[in-house]
Amino acid sequence: MRTFTKILTASICAAFLAVKWTTPGFDAESLRGARVLVTGASMGIGEQMAYHYARFGAQIVITARREKVLQQVAEKCLSLGAQKALYIAADMASESDPDKVVDFTLEKLGGLDYLVLNHIGSTPFKMWEGDIAHTKWLMKVNFFSYIQMAWKALDSLEQSKGSLVIVSSLLGKMTSPFVAPYTSTKSALNGFFGALYHELSIKKSNVSMSICTLGLIDTESAMEKVRGIVNAPAYPATDAALNIIITGATRQPELYYPWFTWVVSISKDWFPSVTNYIIQNSYNHIP
Repeated sequence: MRTFTKILTASICAAFLAVKWTTPGFDAESLRGARVLVTGASMGIGEQMAYHYARFGAQIVITARREKVLQQVAEKCLSLGAQKALYIAADMASESDPDKVVDFTLEKLGGLDYLVLNHIGSTPFKMWEGDIAHTKWLMKVNFFSYIQMAWKALDSLEQSKGSLVIVSSLLGKMTSPFVAPYTSTKSALNGFFGALYHELSIKKSNVSMSICTLGLIDTESAMEKVRGIVNAPAYPATDAALNIIITGATRQPELYYPWFTWVVSISKDWFPSVTNYIIQNSYNHIP
């Protein structure tokens, strides 16, 4: 058993190093003047992505529901060096707002180089008690609006040889308690955009696709829900945001952040019983 563990560890390390060595280098200048739309940008990872793009000199459109907060983020983006920083308030549960945001961006920026889909709807961190209406609403926000915006922007991205960046979660690859509706939306994202990645490749499309799998990030909304309940480290939103941007800019198909989320995501297939035990004992929960 000890020999097997050593071999497994060595194999994982070798695979990780191989990926790192073959990853294209990131050229920050490639983002100067780039036309970028970031959703869910009023707080958390989306806000941090907006600031990073601003420092790189991009032209940015940000969107979320809260107009006053978006205005403040846009003003800070301009102070950090963004060539343009525009905002549009939108509700991604709406039938029309996802299209409206893309149309606004194309009109104001004259095209699109990066579509970064990051927004999520609020959902309780608790055992599922049959709230089907909430699950349907969350699927509309976290999934259907993503595919709606991607389709709306695809022609422009094709013309610009642009990038479609999808922010997903480890919970979309490995199920976990207390987040059944959220997990279902992220699983749907992985499935749909994983299939779309193949279709774009078969068509020899100019559009690159990046699916970003994130672990626990120290955003305010996430930490409010899991503090004192989840026994797992949280990683900085600003670092996660930068890694997402680099993944899209270098046209990599996948990101796992932090790096060990890749190991965790495949462990469920290799050692399902062990993985399930660890998951169920990683929470401070009294039934």
